[in-house]
Amino acid sequence: MGEKWQSAPSGDLCLTWTNPAEKSVLVKNRRCNKYLFSTGLLAERLHFPAAPPGGEPKSLPRGLRLRHQPAGGAVTSPPPPSRNLRGPRAVCFLFVGRGDMAAAPAAAGAGFTGAFLTERDKQSKWSGIPQLLLKLYATSHLHSDFIECQNILKEISPLLSMEAMAFVTEDRKLTQETTYPNTYIFDLFGGVDLLVEILMRPTVSIRGQKLKVSDEMSKDCLSILYNTCVCTEGVTKRLAEKNDFVIFLFTLMTSKKTFLQTATLIEDILGVKKEMIRLDEVPNLSSLVSNFDQQQLANFCRILAVTISEMDTGNDDKHTLLAKNAQQKKSLSLGPSAAEINQAALLSIPGFVERLCKLATRKVSESTGTASFLQELEEWYTWLDNALVLDALMRVANEESEHNQDEDGNTPAVQALGEAEAGGLLQVQDQPGLHSASEESGLPHTSARTQLPQSMKIMHEIMYKLEVLYVLCVLLMGRQRNQVHRMIAEFKLIPGLNNLFDKLIWRKHSASALVLHGHNQNCDCSPDITLKIQFLRLLQSFSDHHENKYLLLNNQELNELSAISLKANIPEVEAVLNTDRSLVCDGKRGLLTRLLQVMKKEPAESSFRFWQARAVESFLRGTTSYADQMFLLKRGLLEHILYCIVDSECKSRDVLQSYFDLLGELMKFNVDAFKRFNKYINTDAKFQVFLKQINSSLVDSNMLVRCVTLSLDRFENQVDMKVAEVLSECRLLAYISQVPTQMSFLFRLINIIHVQTLTQENVSCLNTSLVILMLARRKERLPLYLRLLQRMEHSKKYPGFLLNNFHNLLRFWQQHYLHKDKDSTCLENSSCISFSYWKETVSILLNPDRQSPSALVSYIEEPYMDIDRDFTEE
Repeated sequence: MGEKWQSAPSGDLCLTWTNPAEKSVLVKNRRCNKYLFSTGLLAERLHFPAAPPGGEPKSLPRGLRLRHQPAGGAVTSPPPPSRNLRGPRAVCFLFVGRGDMAAAPAAAGAGFTGAFLTERDKQSKWSGIPQLLLKLYATSHLHSDFIECQNILKEISPLLSMEAMAFVTEDRKLTQETTYPNTYIFDLFGGVDLLVEILMRPTVSIRGQKLKVSDEMSKDCLSILYNTCVCTEGVTKRLAEKNDFVIFLFTLMTSKKTFLQTATLIEDILGVKKEMIRLDEVPNLSSLVSNFDQQQLANFCRILAVTISEMDTGNDDKHTLLAKNAQQKKSLSLGPSAAEINQAALLSIPGFVERLCKLATRKVSESTGTASFLQELEEWYTWLDNALVLDALMRVANEESEHNQDEDGNTPAVQALGEAEAGGLLQVQDQPGLHSASEESGLPHTSARTQLPQSMKIMHEIMYKLEVLYVLCVLLMGRQRNQVHRMIAEFKLIPGLNNLFDKLIWRKHSASALVLHGHNQNCDCSPDITLKIQFLRLLQSFSDHHENKYLLLNNQELNELSAISLKANIPEVEAVLNTDRSLVCDGKRGLLTRLLQVMKKEPAESSFRFWQARAVESFLRGTTSYADQMFLLKRGLLEHILYCIVDSECKSRDVLQSYFDLLGELMKFNVDAFKRFNKYINTDAKFQVFLKQINSSLVDSNMLVRCVTLSLDRFENQVDMKVAEVLSECRLLAYISQVPTQMSFLFRLINIIHVQTLTQENVSCLNTSLVILMLARRKERLPLYLRLLQRMEHSKKYPGFLLNNFHNLLRFWQQHYLHKDKDSTCLENSSCISFSYWKETVSILLNPDRQSPSALVSYIEEPYMDIDRDFTEE
């Protein structure tokens, strides 16, 4: 075959393949990436009579056009097309949508001969899809009754569904290597555009009456579209560009018959859509959501997860603060983001948060019954995205084949499979692998009949709760945080989760637990583990800097906090006094205590350690509370943390960082905590291991360094025998009190960060360095510390490098913190140093007067001065 790019009269470039043996030309339009027949010899070969001048080929269905062969000279060759037809005799045509009719040139045409299509089908393995699409087009005009149209869809559906099922399971590789996948042929011949047009018929009015499409037909169209999206690259993105179609899809969710297929397709489309959809553009959103049953609402949360999350939240800690600040300035001029608008739209729906709380706290026994649940296999496949459930049910069906058969010889499981097959998403055929599912899933052979339904119900509930907890978590972090907090407390989300903790959230793994296909029970992708992580993220968001955190305790534990304050002769925490006792956890233990129990039992290699530490740390954040610290110290938390850091010699940087942060909050200003620390770290060998962990990464451990430094400063100003004893005995306090130690930390903290690399994760290094200098300023030792930094610069042969960098960092600090009330309040509360003192210290350090002994410029020699750089442009 010869191949070249040519310029078409329309200006488009077309790649042509010429087959001398066939005397045919195949044209690929570079702009629309479709293949077209040319006219000429090929049209004659196919017996196409010429069309009348200016007329259209009346014998062809409208929308089918044969484009003229492009003319013109050759141009420079662009990159080759992403997909090439294989085989010397491969030929295909373009099925042009009705929207292109006006642009399509007049062409000669007549009906294809049956012999030709049959021959081409055999050669190219089209599975009869082009002929079916021609019939579908002819039977789907505006005045059609759609009966024949629906029959054709029933023929097309199994051709695509089995391919889609194979694509997402172990047969994926085989399918991708197939020469002409059915889904690709279906899209190539215009099937996707045709189904979109059929689905959107209700938006067209004829003589004031809107056209109707049956739920069954819509369901078939949606299933076929979803399967095509799964298997054929680019289809989902093309659908995402049709904003009116995406909005229209939401209206199809009003019917229970089409809800699942619609939700699944919307989720895939929104996952690739460049611009976030606005829920306030969805017609009658409030009515739509209010009419969902609990099962539909749980499914709908999968869609909401995409619409209420900011695009970059997944890598929040990795984005530089410079970039985030610039984005925030831009956002202020543009108004609320689409995610914020969507969150507000959902919160305006009456009863929305209450229903989410009920879903999140619903017990398994309150969910769908066994019989009806097995009939939801179609939905199961969508949730788990694997064939495990299908395999397991088929095995159960085999085991029950001699029992409980209906008149047709079908067991309940087989009936469920049949209904799922009729639904369109699944097409069940006999497959060799179906009978070996017990080995794959770990389900015992002898008890599968009795264990499978309950196991499936548990997993079903886990998948629901995953999505619901995620939505609640995002809302808790949004602009309406206080409103969401109030509603979550009112609807008793925390007590409900506490009641589910042992039986569902942190249940023991059993041999019959269902896991994702191709994974194991300890894999981070398994639903069990994902639920635990989402649960811990919710607790972290709920507790962080909010007085509602005391709802994590029960009445007895709240009384314990009061007793701790009374014994220490300190005022009781106001938030504890204000806690509504009717909304706290019930039972013998509150949620926080249950979390501590599983945290101490967690294996060293567990992926939960990070999230558990973050959730507990969030309970301690904010203004330091002695009672909160003692509550956790009494439960052995400090010893557990030190064991993980020192004795288990944890290697994970993320886990170490979370443990150092938690240890810092637990020990800050607490003499009893330092006594416990010294009792556990009772040898020089242990202390050296601890220091090695601290010094291995200051980005991870700097919060602990800050908390110990602040505690040392407070203890030194107290006159108390207990404090004096701790100061004289504690290795850690003695180590931090040495000026060379503080200078070493200060030099490294400043050296490892730069304005261009500052993130939410490492900006704490800058604030820790400021804490060291603020405390030095209190003791009138700031000039000494700056002079020592200058000497260290020279000793490292880099004069001016460190102090210039620190000057730039402090300039950025002013820009970042002086306009952010929340961030400045957090600094003040965590350090117990007024923010005005923070600002004064930074201003003194940035003083341009080179005669000032506390100004950075006084210690930068003139030849090395570089303090006026515009870092925002670097």
